[in-house]
Amino acid sequence: MLLNSNEIQKIIPHRYPFLMVDRIIELEPGLSAVGEKAVSANEMHFMGHFPEEHVMPGVLIIEALAQTGAVAILALAENRGKIAYFAGIKKARFRQKVIPGDVLRLAVEIKSSRGPLGIGSARAYVGDKLVCEAELSFALESES
Repeated sequence: MLLNSNEIQKIIPHRYPFLMVDRIIELEPGLSAVGEKAVSANEMHFMGHFPEEHVMPGVLIIEALAQTGAVAILALAENRGKIAYFAGIKKARFRQKVIPGDVLRLAVEIKSSRGPLGIGSARAYVGDKLVCEAELSFALESES
């Protein structure tokens, strides 16, 4: 394990219940990151999505990917102390349900970064199956 949840929280500002990455297993600062999230029936969103059949909301899969990408970009020394905000989502596709017991593998590659703006290619897998892919844009800003 490269980064555990405590170490991730030193890089990105997210906290329970909205920290969506349990660990980072690969990291090339400024270039890419691979994270994991163990999906549990104990998560609050499953109380209403859906009570009869638990399915992880697609927006939370996208958020987990964005947080993984934020770790990649904010792990650069020159970006420490900044926040990566969502600037856009393109080409999002959901290919399979994600349910409790699944382990999401979250892979993000930074395709471009110019000044405070950038774009990442994001893919989420359960095992070897692609469950979600998207192009995520971000904007960096210094913390106040």
